[in-house]
Amino acid sequence: MGAPIYRDELWEGASDPTVIEREGSGEWWMFYTQRRALLEGSGVEWVHGSRIAVAVSTDGGASWTYRGVVDGLDPEGDAGPNTHWAPEVVRFGGRYHMYLSWIAGIPDAWAGHERHIVHFESETLESWSRVGRVDVGSDFAIDAAVARTPDGLLRMWFKNEAAESTTFGAVSRDGYAWRADGLVIGGAPHEGPNAFELGGWWWLIVDEWRGLGVYRGTDGVHWERQDGLLLAAPGSDPLDREVGRHASVVVGQESGLLFYFTHPGFDGIELAGATPLSARRTSIHVARLSVSADRLSASREFPGKSRRFLPPD
Repeated sequence: MGAPIYRDELWEGASDPTVIEREGSGEWWMFYTQRRALLEGSGVEWVHGSRIAVAVSTDGGASWTYRGVVDGLDPEGDAGPNTHWAPEVVRFGGRYHMYLSWIAGIPDAWAGHERHIVHFESETLESWSRVGRVDVGSDFAIDAAVARTPDGLLRMWFKNEAAESTTFGAVSRDGYAWRADGLVIGGAPHEGPNAFELGGWWWLIVDEWRGLGVYRGTDGVHWERQDGLLLAAPGSDPLDREVGRHASVVVGQESGLLFYFTHPGFDGIELAGATPLSARRTSIHVARLSVSADRLSASREFPGKSRRFLPPD
């Protein structure tokens, strides 16, 4: 129990996972940021320069096979290399849509480099065409999450690094034309928002780097804080004994699956400069989500975890 479901054997830096079922196939596709944890360097080149990688499960999540990286995510005529982060993959309008955090080049420092959310679409999940940059009102926007709320609109939540790394929103009727919608969750800095409906409530989770903060609402628009954090206590496996980070959710009828990553060797070292290799490595895990007494909870250890666990009900 608690063991990782996936590790990137090429670079050992699988992070920011998002999982979607490929319609009509029985396959589950996981898109993730392929950090280059094994790269030598004096700065954060190992975090930048990442590609979006794909792993596929044909047995309900019991095992995953690496399929390589997603090509065609840079503008026409741009030979790169560039930086691709935190894919959000959703389906609406008969197509799959990816909202990607995109940075030009491979910066060796965190600050001073614009980052934008760029929209792509696909009919198969295998090849993607570029729709264009999403104007969310910030030149420092990453970590998009998209869902259709009860009012029929598509909403995007993202980390706005130009506003003290808090969660801002955007609204769209069709997923192509977006209107910036301002601050959603303020307070202390955080990242990786993800919104979903479960147990009669809408939930918004954010990565606070000490566990996942939880917000609850009825309409996907207005939120109140739930006390406590998810995945703040370590799991039992040696690769899961760290806080859960940047998670996404697959929802079933009565429960959900929370896909997250950890830094197994992280011991409080700042992920900057010449970060030790032991702190760079990551692994991807899954927890079971449930709602009881109008509270969201997550269990890193749950029956059947080592066997087929998708779909969650």
